[in-house]
Amino acid sequence: MDPQAQTRQEAPPDAPPPAADGASSGAPPEDAPGVMSLPPAARIAVAVALGVVTVLTGVHLAMVFLHVAPDNTLSKQHGSTVSDYINPEFEQNWKLFAPNPLQQNIAVHARAEVVRPDGGRERTGWVDLTAMDIGNIRGNPFPSHTDQNELRRAWDFFTGSHDAENRSNGLRGDLSEEYLRRIVMSRFGPELNGGEIRRVQVRSATTPVAPPPWSGESADTGTTYRVLPWWPVDRTDIPEDQ
Repeated sequence: MDPQAQTRQEAPPDAPPPAADGASSGAPPEDAPGVMSLPPAARIAVAVALGVVTVLTGVHLAMVFLHVAPDNTLSKQHGSTVSDYINPEFEQNWKLFAPNPLQQNIAVHARAEVVRPDGGRERTGWVDLTAMDIGNIRGNPFPSHTDQNELRRAWDFFTGSHDAENRSNGLRGDLSEEYLRRIVMSRFGPELNGGEIRRVQVRSATTPVAPPPWSGESADTGTTYRVLPWWPVDRTDIPEDQ
C-alpha cells in the first residue's frame, strides 16, 4: 500500500483542510484587519498618501517654527519664503503668551457726510465696523480671513505709519490712508441715507480690559477715542469687485 495513501486514510475526520494556494504564497487572509485587507494597489496608494501628508506636516511645522523663532541663519536666508507661506492664513499672534499680553479692545468706527439730491448735507452717526466683523465671525465655524483680519490689519497699518497727531510718515502712511478709506467705502457703498457720500471719517475706540476680580488690581475701563480727519471720497474709492 502506498504510504501516502495510508497517511491520508488515517487522518482524523476533523483535521483542518490543507492551506490554500494564496496562503502559501504570503497573501493576506480575507479577514485581515485594516489596511492589510486591501488589495496591493490600494495599499500602495494609502502608503503614498500617508507619506505625502507626513512630508506636508513636517514642512508646515518647520515654516511655523522659523516664523516664530528668533532670527537665525535659515530664517534670514529664507525669510521671504517663510513670510509668504505664513501670512495671512497661519499668522501667529504671540502677544497672548508674552509678558504683556493684549489688554485692550480696539474697535474701528466710521461715519459719512452725504449730499442729498436737493443739495442738502447730512452727517451720519458712527457705525461700528468692528462689531460688523464680530457679528460675521461669532457662531461661524469657518469665518473668513477678511472678517478676521482685514479691518484690524488696516488699522494697525495706519497707526504704524502715522504719529500721534495722525500725520503720515511717508509713502506707507499715504497707502494706509487709501487702504482704510477703501475699506470704509466698501462697507458703506456710494450712497447712504438717500444721498451720495462725499466724505468719510474714521475713529478708534479703545477700551481697557478689566483685571480679574482675584487680582486685586483696579483700572480705568473708560473708552478713549482717536479721531481722524475727514477724507474726501468718491465712487473711485470703492473697490472694483464690489
